Amino acid sequence: MDRTFVGIGAVLALLGVALGAFGAHALQTRIPPERLNTYEVAVRYQMYHALALVAVGWATTRWQSGAITTAGWLFVAGTLIFSGAVYTLALGGPRWMGAIAPIGGMSLMAGWALLAWGVLRS
Repeated sequence: MDRTFVGIGAVLALLGVALGAFGAHALQTRIPPERLNTYEVAVRYQMYHALALVAVGWATTRWQSGAITTAGWLFVAGTLIFSGAVYTLALGGPRWMGAIAPIGGMSLMAGWALLAWGVLRS
């Protein structure tokens, strides 16, 4: 499991850097500033949770806990759902995607809670 989470985290970080550069260079003159700010939020949360997945990969080698593994999968799902919905909104996608983002945010928060639980209880 450790290699899986570190690998997924590394891919998400790579994509985060690429998407951040795309936003800074290609989108800067193409979308309004408020949507560019929204786009940057998606990049930021993607990068935070890419690094969190690397940490989860390390944590699974140190503490044996199903909660830690579940936290990793919640980070993956939450990042895809939250950042994906926010990217879509920033790029002019349907407004109903705004109702999807909180599901991803809740997954991310649950991941942090389970990571804390798994580490503290192991």
